[in-house]
Amino acid sequence: MSNSVGQNLIQQPFLRPTVLEHQSKLKNSSGVPTNSVCATASLNQSPAQPRKYKLSTKFFGNSISERKQKLAMGSQRAVKFIPQAVLAADPASEHLGKFNIDGNIELQVDAGAPTSGSITQVNFRIMYSSDSLLLHWGAIRDRNEKWVLPSRQPEGTKNYKNRALRTPFVNSGSSSYLKLEIDDPHIQAIEFLIFDEARNKWIKNNGQNFHVELPQRETLISNISVPEDLVQIQAYLRWEQKGKQMYTPEQEKEEYEAARAELLEEIARGASVEDVRAKLTKRNGQEYKETYIQETKNKIPDDLVQIQAYIRWEKAGKPNYSPEQELREFEEARKDLQSELEKGVSLDEIRKKITKGEIETKVSKQPQSKRYFIVKRIQRKERDLMQILNKHSVKSVEECISVEPKLLTAVERFAKEKELDGTPVMNKKIYKLGDRELLVLVTKPAGKTKIHLVTDFEEPLTLHWALSKMSGEWLPPPSSVLPRGSVSLDGAAESQFSTNSSTDLPKQVQCIEMEIKDGNFKGMPFILLSGGKWIKNNGSDFYVEFSRRFKQVQKDAGDGKGTSKALLDRIAEMESEAQKSFMHRFNIASDLMDQAKDTGELGLAGILVWMRFMATRQLIWNKNYNVKPREISKAQDRLTDLLQRIYTTHPQYQELLRMIMSTVGRGGEGDVGQRIRDEILVIQRNNDCKGAMMEEWHQKLHNNTSPDDVVICQALIDYIKSDFDISVYWKTLNENGITKERLLSYDRAIHSEPSFRRDQKDSLLRDLGHYMRTLKAVHSGADLESAISNCMGYSTEGEGFMVGVQINPVAGLPSGFPELLRFVLRHVEDRNVEALLEGLLEARQELRPLLLKSSDRLKDLLFLDIALDSTVRTAIERGYEELNTARPEKIMYFISLVLENLALSSDDNEDLVYCLKGWHHAISMCKSQSTHWALYAKSVLDRTRLALASKAEWYQRIFQPSAECLGSLLGVDQWAINIFTEEIIRAGSAATLSSLINRLDPVLRETAHLGSWQVISPVEVVGYVDVVDELLAVQNKSYDRPTILVAKSVKGEEEIPDGTVAVLTPDMPDVLSHVSVRARNCKVCFATCFDPKILADIQANKGKLLRLKPSSADVVYSEVKEGELADSSSSNLTGDGPSSLTLVRKQFGGKYAISAEEFTPEMVGAKSRNISYLKGKVPSWVGIPTSAALPFGVFEKVLADKLNKEVDEKLKILKKKLGGGDFGALGEIRQTVLQLAAPPQLVQELKSKMQSSGMPWPGDEGEQRWEQAWTAIKKVWASKWNERAYFSTRKVKLDHDYLCMAVLVQEVINADYAFVIHTTNPSSGDSSEIYAEVVKGLGETLVGAYPGRALSFVCKKNNLNSPQVLGYPSKPIGLFIRRSIIFRSDSNGEDLEGYAGAGLYDSVPMDEEEKVVLDYSSDPLINDGNFQQSILSSIAGAGNAIEELYGSPQDIEGVIRDGKVYVVQTRPQM
Repeated sequence: MSNSVGQNLIQQPFLRPTVLEHQSKLKNSSGVPTNSVCATASLNQSPAQPRKYKLSTKFFGNSISERKQKLAMGSQRAVKFIPQAVLAADPASEHLGKFNIDGNIELQVDAGAPTSGSITQVNFRIMYSSDSLLLHWGAIRDRNEKWVLPSRQPEGTKNYKNRALRTPFVNSGSSSYLKLEIDDPHIQAIEFLIFDEARNKWIKNNGQNFHVELPQRETLISNISVPEDLVQIQAYLRWEQKGKQMYTPEQEKEEYEAARAELLEEIARGASVEDVRAKLTKRNGQEYKETYIQETKNKIPDDLVQIQAYIRWEKAGKPNYSPEQELREFEEARKDLQSELEKGVSLDEIRKKITKGEIETKVSKQPQSKRYFIVKRIQRKERDLMQILNKHSVKSVEECISVEPKLLTAVERFAKEKELDGTPVMNKKIYKLGDRELLVLVTKPAGKTKIHLVTDFEEPLTLHWALSKMSGEWLPPPSSVLPRGSVSLDGAAESQFSTNSSTDLPKQVQCIEMEIKDGNFKGMPFILLSGGKWIKNNGSDFYVEFSRRFKQVQKDAGDGKGTSKALLDRIAEMESEAQKSFMHRFNIASDLMDQAKDTGELGLAGILVWMRFMATRQLIWNKNYNVKPREISKAQDRLTDLLQRIYTTHPQYQELLRMIMSTVGRGGEGDVGQRIRDEILVIQRNNDCKGAMMEEWHQKLHNNTSPDDVVICQALIDYIKSDFDISVYWKTLNENGITKERLLSYDRAIHSEPSFRRDQKDSLLRDLGHYMRTLKAVHSGADLESAISNCMGYSTEGEGFMVGVQINPVAGLPSGFPELLRFVLRHVEDRNVEALLEGLLEARQELRPLLLKSSDRLKDLLFLDIALDSTVRTAIERGYEELNTARPEKIMYFISLVLENLALSSDDNEDLVYCLKGWHHAISMCKSQSTHWALYAKSVLDRTRLALASKAEWYQRIFQPSAECLGSLLGVDQWAINIFTEEIIRAGSAATLSSLINRLDPVLRETAHLGSWQVISPVEVVGYVDVVDELLAVQNKSYDRPTILVAKSVKGEEEIPDGTVAVLTPDMPDVLSHVSVRARNCKVCFATCFDPKILADIQANKGKLLRLKPSSADVVYSEVKEGELADSSSSNLTGDGPSSLTLVRKQFGGKYAISAEEFTPEMVGAKSRNISYLKGKVPSWVGIPTSAALPFGVFEKVLADKLNKEVDEKLKILKKKLGGGDFGALGEIRQTVLQLAAPPQLVQELKSKMQSSGMPWPGDEGEQRWEQAWTAIKKVWASKWNERAYFSTRKVKLDHDYLCMAVLVQEVINADYAFVIHTTNPSSGDSSEIYAEVVKGLGETLVGAYPGRALSFVCKKNNLNSPQVLGYPSKPIGLFIRRSIIFRSDSNGEDLEGYAGAGLYDSVPMDEEEKVVLDYSSDPLINDGNFQQSILSSIAGAGNAIEELYGSPQDIEGVIRDGKVYVVQTRPQM
């Protein structure tokens, strides 16, 4: 049989397949989807109807896209279109049954009444919400009680043990829905049960199966027959439509009879046998060919038909068309264009006319109809996630700072002194008057208002002033408030400034003070008079308000550290000019962009802070200046064109530039700005509303339009739609930050409320709706609908005096992109947001390649991308309810979508991309029911949380200093400054993502049996609760009572403070990190708490006495009485008695360097001796690196050399300083040690020993390489004076001078993985169990302060081939290095029994390690079970062998290279 029909359907390049959330996709009995296109041609088309074999025309969203019939000319695959499941009951349907279960669950079953041979649709609706609800069903045929399993099955159906079918319901709100299609005429009934898989709950009919009888089919006219050859053709077509399945003989018979029934039905409707034969024979291919040839002649490009269909749909009011209407509309659009072509118009001319809306078309507005269909789904393309990777090198903050300390002027110093006296400051403003300054400061001591005016003018100065009760008034001041020597005038007063000669000020100033007791006065207008000349504020009166809502004392701008201070000062100087209008502000911003760009990320951050203060109404938008809207849009165009250019030339700043653009309107092509003026007049004229509020708004728009006008327009629309409910008008305004006071504050104030007649309603809604597009085009670049229109293009004709507007479509949009955007628009307000999110992300991915290219319309694409980004966030927030009962897989899917969105908006997004790959892998593991899916997902969640914290820290570092500095300079409300960075984070995807992972975290912990705690050191203690931000900040503190520290941050390298009995943290230090080892050694309880509620409860007990009772996986806490503390022995307080630990000073043994054979206790520490001892004793498959050493006493010998006399003398002074308690000397000592010179004999001996041990000599590669090695050796010696080590020895009263440092020299093994083993499980104390942690790359990320967790596992010593993974890695960074030498610390302080001295001192490689962001999704240790088992078993085996060698528990460090285990050091486990 020919296979040409299915293969010769072409996928149109502009067409995006639609996948429905549910399901009437045909399936065979095995549950495999069919490959049929034709069988599902239309939503409501019965199989028995005449088939046109034409892909139906469908709307994507509220839009049209065409599915056409064509003969394929290549090998493009056919597109599958799936019919849509109907949720609403068909009015013609037959009621089969209604059941009440358990008194509160309602089940209803309906069926469409079939005619003979047609498909029977059975619709199920149950008032029960679950994402895991299944219909467990079968069919009854020929009254046989045994279930038969129909071959026609909905998508997702699974065969259950060949005894039943299981089909998933679709969850929608509080109900679940399902549709079956029965095409077997012999099936009389359906029997079923309902099963909630997640809850393991069966829903039955009083303990029995549900049974519903299907409607009886009409009897065919008995004397009609169909030729058998036609039945065979129809059966073949059915077989082809169902994917050419392998049928059983019984199924073949069923299909044959179903084909006969379809043809009989068609004949019963009036078709002749000849008609049927003609259609069937044409259907075998000829019809396709003819249609294709005809369409080729038409020559109307598909993209033009799409645009015309879109225009028709818009003109019709964006209705929800039925499938038949959609098909008609698409064909009508084609006819519109065909008629133009027949008139002789060229395709190029048609393309121009269509964008102007000049194609003649007749279309009437359609009534909005309710949607009854489940949301359609776009089919996302398979993409390599690495394609969205951004890696840019950005100058560090320090490199960008160029700050010269700025001395305060005399006026600024005066203001600061007044602010520091504790009196509430109500208002403060410093005016720049040429090279002079004027301070106006309003304070409120004891309920009175006090005004201070201070200036550095040297000439005599007169204040001409008045008081006011409302803006614009000049009222004569009462005589009681006049300063001495004042003169009352008509409606004003004049007062002389007097000299203030304070010695604290750098310059003499003049000042006036006055007190106002009358609380009715709200402000003071004034001007200045000097030398017969009036001095004004840019041509206007000065005005000071006596009270400002929410105003708090401003912090001093300080020295601007961490900012581009020169730029911020320039912005502050220009602010009085910028306040005049948006035109001024945007032009000033444009003038400053080069300076900002050249300063780097801090300069652009300064512009962003300024623009955001403007956007959040913290700065004045318009002041005494009349500006045309087109002048505003022109200034916007200038600024956004500059931002567009920098976006292309400086890709490392794209994230910052996007954020700046989001605060600035788009501006207007085609004189959109002027249309703001013109169109409001047309609205007034057309709707007879020329007075009152509309006239006031008209005057405001003419004077200075602003983003507030978008809100006012929306408030009017909402007011009219609510049937003129004025409270709705005010609600919309207030929710968007516009109060009555703000309306009155405009230069052209709006005093009145709207008032319209009912007969104006429809006309006003239409005109204001059109006007909203004009307003958004200028002011709301990131508004989704406006951004889409600007990219798709539109045209608006002038009317009378109105200008016309034409926005051309952006060239080069991806194929199918318009349909994708229309899909987004249609579903943008859907309650179930999953399909919308997929559409938004697909649109952003399609858009991304265009954003990487330079073009004159790049900014329109950027505004569109910003709008899509923002819509993802709002959609997720609306979809939270959808996730309340969702299974983990769905929450993880939502997380992956939001993370993808964040990655698409972020610079340097490598960590985010690898997190995203991790989530995809976790979802795959979950779907395949992998045993460890939850454990792996938890590690990805932890890493994602770290990535979000890192991004928040970057925002805080880049933005907050600029917000504080510029906010202070501009007098911004302090509360707005304080929350500046927080609000930026809250406005983006990062906050949404954080909320989602917090929702998933407890689910994963429960699934993976992790509990709420990880107990690192299980010690029962009693102590007083104290809460700190960082353990590092208190590590040198001594508590005078037993203290339980709750520390928000613990990195892993800290010391535990004296007096601390427990450390509890939400942070995740490794179990084998320094702080963890220290806690176990000091018998301090140490645990990570994963549950924020539990941790918050413990924090709430701050100052109270608690008892902690930890087990291996939990911590029980309870409040205790003071008396119980005396009974506890867990105080861990610093004692005053002598230390039992002593150090023996080591002497120089006469050699600068020794080989491993010479390692003795007198020469080196335990680290070196242990590694030498292992050589030749461990199994041959365990590698031991070759070693040499600089023994004890070499440092002291080098220091005493005459080469280093000056260094020696300087160190003696610094040590004395340290002994006096100046701990700042520690850093100076370390820097001084680095100045040591190497005696020639040391160089010669070390070279000889290294070469004889088989190690390369660095000097062979040049003198610079030796200098690198020598610096590394000195850094090891200098680490004797690092803070952690120094304070650790002080706590145990070790004599720091007696501490000696040998240096172990080893060749670095460029590790694939590094590990640390404790041969007795440190958390449980189980000596039969090995515990180990593994990281990618070098081990410094494991033992150092690197965030995230290592892979951890345990292994029983009697079963070394069965390691058990406890946790997967979440460390984002791995360290890798070239072939090199490492110099390891080996002090005599690391050998002491009972003192955990290991890890206190530094090991330094000769070469700097390379930091690599890790991708675990491709790591065989994570996703290859055999490789994982092999590596982990080898690590455990090495640990067990070394423990047997020493006869005691060991703490072992090592690496894996090419699958081989190397041990680099071992010591007794503490």
